Amino acid sequence: MLWINFLHLYQPVNTDGHVIKEATEMSYLRLIRALEEHPQIKFTFNITGCLFLRWEELGYQDLIKRLNKLVLDGQLELTGSAAYHALLPLIPKEETIRQIKENEEILKKHFGKNFKPEGFFLPEMAYSADVAKLIKRLGYKWLILDEITYNGRLDQIDFNKIYQDENSDLKIIFRSRKDSKCYVPELILKKLKEKNNDISITATDGELYGLRHIDHTAEFEKVLKEKNLKTKTISEFINNQTEPILFSAINSTWESLEDELKNNLPYALWFDKKNKIQKKLWEFANSAYKIVEENKKDDNYSWARWHLVRGFASCTFWWASAKDFRLFGPISWSPDEIERGLNEFIRAIRALDDITTKKIKIKSEKIYIKLKKMVWTKHWNYYWKK
Repeated sequence: MLWINFLHLYQPVNTDGHVIKEATEMSYLRLIRALEEHPQIKFTFNITGCLFLRWEELGYQDLIKRLNKLVLDGQLELTGSAAYHALLPLIPKEETIRQIKENEEILKKHFGKNFKPEGFFLPEMAYSADVAKLIKRLGYKWLILDEITYNGRLDQIDFNKIYQDENSDLKIIFRSRKDSKCYVPELILKKLKEKNNDISITATDGELYGLRHIDHTAEFEKVLKEKNLKTKTISEFINNQTEPILFSAINSTWESLEDELKNNLPYALWFDKKNKIQKKLWEFANSAYKIVEENKKDDNYSWARWHLVRGFASCTFWWASAKDFRLFGPISWSPDEIERGLNEFIRAIRALDDITTKKIKIKSEKIYIKLKKMVWTKHWNYYWKK
């Protein structure tokens, strides 16, 4: 059987160092070692630029060298993305371009000045036609999307085929949500034992391989030794296909539900207009962006930007959704994580040095305090009931 495996490696750039070390030691190094020990295996990774920045800081230069060798050997394909994992359909176009280009600069630093990925990973697989057109103009050839992006429903995809988005002309490969919502190596082993020769296209966070799932019996390493298993990078798979199926992708993410899309909530986990905290967070984020960008000549503009991009990380808004994933994970509510992003936005404004920003700073501080109060009031009222 053919297994197309896409893995997304990301940690928020402003998270604690021990969190990044834990994910790296338990999952990322395991993935690298597995590829090194099984030279016939090929995967496609997205590694966000901000994770490279933290690896540099934390002393993981040897890990980056090992990744470089895997890329040169053709075992590992890397994609483009947004450097700080912002939800691209919800941020200004100019910011989208900056984050994509900064991500490219970081990759070229480590993989050579001529390094240019063919594919692109939208953070959270958050698709919009405008963003897809922009990605096409920036020279990318394909996207990986969740199958629900095809027409708003699941179980509609022929995974043996590739698709082409009429909105952007980008080639599209779809992940199977069903195959991805489990510990994937166990699923692949099961299919192999059943002599199931269907293709399996999976896309998950890299942390699944150790940090989020303890693989006591080393199913991952077992499946890589299977003689009947074939793997390809996504670009290899796409380039071997002809006559893509044309369709118009719809706004959605890799967590979108059919009912959400019917109710015009394509990014519900990150922006639900009925969620008062998320709504206020986006208002504050956009206000901070406007204030910073209107002060490009400020002596501390670069420091303001330094904080701003960290606030825009999708995690800031995801942790305010308060959705209960039940069997799949914890409730997506964390006042500390919301506050982490909120603090970056106010620090971006505080960083500006020009005296003319005094009034807008005071106004922003008042909004910031109100938002913090909203977050913690909700927390103590609803999430610590005894």
